[in-house]
Amino acid sequence: MKQVVRPAVATDLPRLMGMDHSCISEYVWQLSLERGEGPQVVATFRQVRLPRAVRVEYPRDVYALADEWQGQTGFFVAVVEDEPVGYLRAVEHPPADLAWIVDLAVAPSVRRQGIATALVQTARDWAMASGYRQLILEMTSKSHPAISLAQKLGFEFCGYNDHYYTRDIALFFGQVLR
Repeated sequence: MKQVVRPAVATDLPRLMGMDHSCISEYVWQLSLERGEGPQVVATFRQVRLPRAVRVEYPRDVYALADEWQGQTGFFVAVVEDEPVGYLRAVEHPPADLAWIVDLAVAPSVRRQGIATALVQTARDWAMASGYRQLILEMTSKSHPAISLAQKLGFEFCGYNDHYYTRDIALFFGQVLR
């Protein structure tokens, strides 16, 4: 299967918005907060196997892509046989000297074939060429496939936000660019 990663164009949007963005997960990262002495709070994450696999819905409104894609230099599409099968959207944070991957999705029929890896590598190359020192990848604590991808690609856990998504914790993995 020959894949090409290129910048997104307007004609890609209907196919990308119509893709199934959900994933199946057998694990979650469970957060535990414990009060320590004084103002100290200890946050601990542990990977927990679920009693059965669950469908994890995508945490963003995929139809907002139509409004957000214009003018974005970090919006890339993976194409197989002239069909868009995945995308990655990264936003720039120049004051913090970093690029932030906010969207990453691959059609279920072509998952586990290196497409997400190719998209992240393209974003890494783009961020380095743009002079950014760090690349951040965000995902829900329920998306074990995304967590595994981040770890496989050398990203390290660097934070979380308990109320980032409406119904889930956001995990952040970062990678220093050289």
